[in-house]
Amino acid sequence: MHNPWWMHAFLAVHVTAASGAFVLAPLALVTAKGGGAHRLWGKIYFWCMTVVAFTALIMAVFLPVLFLALVAIFSFYAAFAAYRVLGQKAAWKGAPVARGLDWVAAILCFAASLTLAVLGAIRPEFVQNLRVPAIVFGVVGMRISGRSMWRFTHPPAEKMFWWYAHLQGMIGSYIAAWTAFSLVTIGPLLHGAWWLWIVPISVGIPAIVATTAYYQRKFAPGPKAALT
Repeated sequence: MHNPWWMHAFLAVHVTAASGAFVLAPLALVTAKGGGAHRLWGKIYFWCMTVVAFTALIMAVFLPVLFLALVAIFSFYAAFAAYRVLGQKAAWKGAPVARGLDWVAAILCFAASLTLAVLGAIRPEFVQNLRVPAIVFGVVGMRISGRSMWRFTHPPAEKMFWWYAHLQGMIGSYIAAWTAFSLVTIGPLLHGAWWLWIVPISVGIPAIVATTAYYQRKFAPGPKAALT
């Protein structure tokens, strides 16, 4: 059975946006934070991820590939939350912490992530038999969306909470995108090699930890250095 023409069009758009996201995320990460270049690359990356998630979701529902559909929701939410938290810097200073859109997105991500984890645990055949990746991504997705909802209703413990949430969300979305790409495109060629989903996480998680620690030192009391 041949795919309809619109699937080929969606795939072309998906690949183009994904290629842009894969290139732009490192550019945004290495440029000076708060500068024009960082904001430009970060904003384009966010919209590339929006297109990637939308096209992936449509194609995954049509094929159907439930694992890809649920991961698309999770990976987009990580970028969405990271983008939206920039507008929540004034949290608990008279400005609303979150709007209806934030709640809807967080609840949708939590539900999708819970579904991913449960299916991975009890019905892995529904998520392309990717039991461990489904559980891991499900747990991570619930943690990200759950922390967002907590932040909506509780005063932040750190002044720079928004900085860390932005940084971790953007890198997290990048990890999810790379992992989904590896599992869905390279995986079949390597007969579902289990290590494919570990590689992006093995690189990305230390990157999140190291980068967060770096900025925690930058924001510590004492002489301030320029942010990079």
